[in-house]
Amino acid sequence: MNLPDDDPARPDGAAGGRYGEAVFRPELAGEDDRIDLGALAYDDFTLARLRALGVGPGWRCLDVGAGTGTVSRLLLERAGVSEVVAVDRDTTFLTAHPTPGLTPLEADITALDFAPGRFRLVHARFVLMHLRNWPRLIGKLASLVAPGGVLVLGDAVDLTTPAAPTTTYGRVMRAMWQGLGDSLGTDVSWVPDYPAHLKEAGLLSVGAEVLVPPLLPGSPISRFWADTWERAREPMTATGLVDDATIDAAIRYLDSPDCAALSPGLLTAWGVKAPE
Repeated sequence: MNLPDDDPARPDGAAGGRYGEAVFRPELAGEDDRIDLGALAYDDFTLARLRALGVGPGWRCLDVGAGTGTVSRLLLERAGVSEVVAVDRDTTFLTAHPTPGLTPLEADITALDFAPGRFRLVHARFVLMHLRNWPRLIGKLASLVAPGGVLVLGDAVDLTTPAAPTTTYGRVMRAMWQGLGDSLGTDVSWVPDYPAHLKEAGLLSVGAEVLVPPLLPGSPISRFWADTWERAREPMTATGLVDDATIDAAIRYLDSPDCAALSPGLLTAWGVKAPE
């Protein structure tokens, strides 16, 4: 059956590439290490926000797009939650390190029949920005939150604006966003409007905050972006904005003491489901 790109019955990305297929394939050596570098930069920030929202003992949680499971394990080991259902389209990295209380669930959240139950916490980080039907998915994830529970969503905000000075780093970062948009449908332009989207989903006590980790030589976030550019070279050069030499120069810049740039930030937004 042929479905139009915006048909709600179409699994996200069916008209083009998908995260983990066109780019960032989990079976390629080192992909778990790349994910973990991002986790080192963002996990403490994420956990602090979840704990500030009251996440703790007795909570049953859903971690969407769990990747290697770092957030899921922190919820169990440092927040003391009762259970985390960690969902991903490929659970290879999750099943490689079994953890008491962590239940891997291999599933596609864009499928219409995705209905794993209700949870006191539903969390997704760096997931919806890669999905073309994110407006429907915000409402869908909100529907999985139990009354009185909380939905916490995080995605990237791009700080390489058109008004910023033209640098090799800025050119490469912009080529990355365009290349991922062309190949996966990645779009971060809507992310600053997260609070409004959560209110539209019927959530209360909506809030948001942004973390911009420093780009320091050898830091996890600098290594994360260097590895990300290496793995996304083909869609980046296909944009015509950069070539391999430009990407190589930007990677060297990230590891240089002369580096003075802003990493994309993580915008985390949350809202509470009304009690019954």
